[in-house]
Amino acid sequence: MTAWFRFLRACFDTRRGRDAADFARSGRSRSRAIPGRMAKTGDAPGGRNRRVPKGFGENRRAGSSPRSTVVPATLFARLLPAGRFRSKRGSQRVSKQALSAGGGALALLAVALGDASAELKIDITRGQVEPLPIAITDFAGRGGEEVRVGRDIAQVIAADLTGSGLFRALERAAFIQTLEALDVQPRFGDWRVIGAQALVQGRAEMARDGRLRVEFRLWDVFGEAQMKGLAYSTVPRNWRRVAHIIADEIYERLTGEKGYFDTRIVYVAETGPRDKRLKRLAIMDQDGENHSFLTDGSVLVLTPRFSPAADMITYLSYFGRDPRVYLFNIDSGRQEVVGEFPGMSFAPRFSPDGNQVVMSIARNGNTDIFLMDLRTRRERRLTDHPAIDTAPSLSPDGRRIAFESDRGGTQQIYVMEVNGGTPRRVTFGQGRYATPVWSPRGDLIAFTKSLGGTFYIGVIRTDGSGERALAEGFLVEGPTWAPNGRVLMFFRQTPADDQGRGARTRLYSIDITGYNEREIPTPTDASDPAWSPLIP
Repeated sequence: MTAWFRFLRACFDTRRGRDAADFARSGRSRSRAIPGRMAKTGDAPGGRNRRVPKGFGENRRAGSSPRSTVVPATLFARLLPAGRFRSKRGSQRVSKQALSAGGGALALLAVALGDASAELKIDITRGQVEPLPIAITDFAGRGGEEVRVGRDIAQVIAADLTGSGLFRALERAAFIQTLEALDVQPRFGDWRVIGAQALVQGRAEMARDGRLRVEFRLWDVFGEAQMKGLAYSTVPRNWRRVAHIIADEIYERLTGEKGYFDTRIVYVAETGPRDKRLKRLAIMDQDGENHSFLTDGSVLVLTPRFSPAADMITYLSYFGRDPRVYLFNIDSGRQEVVGEFPGMSFAPRFSPDGNQVVMSIARNGNTDIFLMDLRTRRERRLTDHPAIDTAPSLSPDGRRIAFESDRGGTQQIYVMEVNGGTPRRVTFGQGRYATPVWSPRGDLIAFTKSLGGTFYIGVIRTDGSGERALAEGFLVEGPTWAPNGRVLMFFRQTPADDQGRGARTRLYSIDITGYNEREIPTPTDASDPAWSPLIP
């Protein structure tokens, strides 16, 4: 039996005499995560609803900035023409909204100057893909700090691409052409002889105004053509953000799919003994860097989920003995309860447009799914059944909803139209199915399954066909999608020994083909991850 059903049945099981708060504090209750800018933590500035959990936003001194917060800045990007690396800038500009980090927005300006249409491309529709050999040189600089930043940027790009499982970064010791010679034009023969199919070169320089300018080029080694060229200008502390953006550009150019590196993860950080677990909201870049705690653990928090704009988090929290759904503004640190209504509210998730929150509400011993408009605070009941209906997830177009229910006698996944209609069961395999999560692409639903004492993370088509297990273990739960719908993240718990020692709970990611499972580094035990959209 998965977490929400354990949670609910503990809440309503009068024979055991345990209430919801006691059960959750026992550490057995597990949240369900799905779907950032780094948080500005701090006390809420007096919102309309002052029922705020104690201890939120108290991990930062007044007037100070957390290590991971990025200062407001403007970032400019310009496509570079093929030819010499230091080419003359074009004059045509296309402006658009681009980047956001920490408390400040970053505007993007891009100029399309006609990169060559090279044929180099990775086919990611097959199950297991042979990683593409790619040479990523240190980004050149004029010396000192520029050289260090250029080297760090190249390392982050290489780590992002290698971590996707689709690329194999070649060892720098094998490079033949020097950075100085490469600054004029690649000698493609030197790169072909070491097996490189793609080449990334770049430059990092400090401008007179103190801003950091980063340029990069992507080359097709066998086609001897430039595939992409961009330049960025930003404050120096944004260098890691720029590296993720460049990795996304390379990923998209070579796969045809959007990247997912310029994203963040919010999760529940866990510390302390298993019978008295301390749980805090934490946020970090998708590679585990720029880590920060959003809450101090004085109040239990569960099930964080990002808004489509990546500026808000909705989550479950206990204030007193009542579980309630809250909203957390990442920029301001303000928290507020979603609504004051009878019964427990939990399992929240934003609608695709960010204007509504879908959640479960338990009233009079019955649990159903409700949709609340955040602008009017009016709720609409979507299910009305004596069974437990919970863990709702809306489709990307907002027209359908997937949820878990035991209305058929066992825990299964159902799909129904948001505007009404009879729920349709879509899982019929052995075991219990839970935590459905609709893919951002709209083609798959991820789920947790338990069978014979083993847990599985799997995917299924929205009509119930094509079920595939991707990961399994003693306890694997909480799937969440990368914004491109190609990668899943989840948490895995390993069992303790006879003395209750040795158990650990960590985050992992895996490709939807079932390959390239890898651990995501966190400073503590971690559960219930939620992957942000690409940062606006």
